[in-house]
Amino acid sequence: MAKREKPVIEGRVEDMDNAALKQFADKLTENIEKVIVGKKEIIVQLLISLICGGHVLLEDVPGTGKTLLAKTLSQSLALQFSRVQFTPDLLPTDITGIHYYNQKQGEFVFRKGPIFTNILLADEINRATPRTQSALLECMEERQVSIDGETHVLDTPFMVIATQNPIEILGTFPLPEAQLDRFLMKLYMGYPQTADSIEILKRFQVESPLPSLTAVAGKEELQGVNDIFKNTFVSEDMYAYIVKIVEATRTHADIVLGVSPRGSQALLKTSQALAAVCGRDYVIPDDVKMMAKPVLAHRMVTRHVGSDDGKPAGYAILDQILQRIPVPTEDRLRDNQTGA
Repeated sequence: MAKREKPVIEGRVEDMDNAALKQFADKLTENIEKVIVGKKEIIVQLLISLICGGHVLLEDVPGTGKTLLAKTLSQSLALQFSRVQFTPDLLPTDITGIHYYNQKQGEFVFRKGPIFTNILLADEINRATPRTQSALLECMEERQVSIDGETHVLDTPFMVIATQNPIEILGTFPLPEAQLDRFLMKLYMGYPQTADSIEILKRFQVESPLPSLTAVAGKEELQGVNDIFKNTFVSEDMYAYIVKIVEATRTHADIVLGVSPRGSQALLKTSQALAAVCGRDYVIPDDVKMMAKPVLAHRMVTRHVGSDDGKPAGYAILDQILQRIPVPTEDRLRDNQTGA
């Protein structure tokens, strides 16, 4: 039987560089772990978001390393980094920038805001008003900012890492569904294990290792990374598997609003990227299962808000859905890949 040809992107056949992408991700993960202890899965998911050109919402109690993780990622790649502390009095122009009158030049000059960067940390994003939160919508989706009728294109790569504290709700403004949908993933740091807690005490006893952390890659190495994973093969059965999972969220009794087509596209992209950073050139069901919760849970509106383990109710519901939907077998995937 004839082997299926590799997909073509922009007229160029990519002989899968997933092996090189795996080396890149492994090198970056190892460097980040010099600062962040015991969070390899979260680190990999964050890298997958970066590779996919997506944004991440980090939610957990204070002191779990959300801000430190964002800074470590930026420093490991020698990227521009900006941090904005969101507060109720923050204005949209405090993020995007403003035109001011320069008396020396005798004209209005545009002063860029912190959004003109590579990695933007929106700290405690839910403390800002909806008007200020909406200033991020255009830049997250279209990688540009419109100010006073003038459009400014953002640099690449551009990634928003937002944090929020789920415990304190006084004086906060919950993110609307439209903005939640702009985040490729919503991740939860969680408390460290006992052994990891001990390692954190030892590692940070004298000083933080972050200032001495050296970059292992640069902006140049990120050029084209967003295209490599797109060549990862997806069988017809895997397409159907993803769609069945998403459709199940629209009919589940405990879900008020299910996942949109944008969510199914996000699940496909992240599954391909996960396969790529694992060194494979095809997607398997475990890739989809691993990405389902961080990609889909925040895109659903459930009848119940949370669960006993601090995770949203959507996690438990997705567990039910994943257990119920038949999983494509390895034999079928292999036959599809070879064109049988």
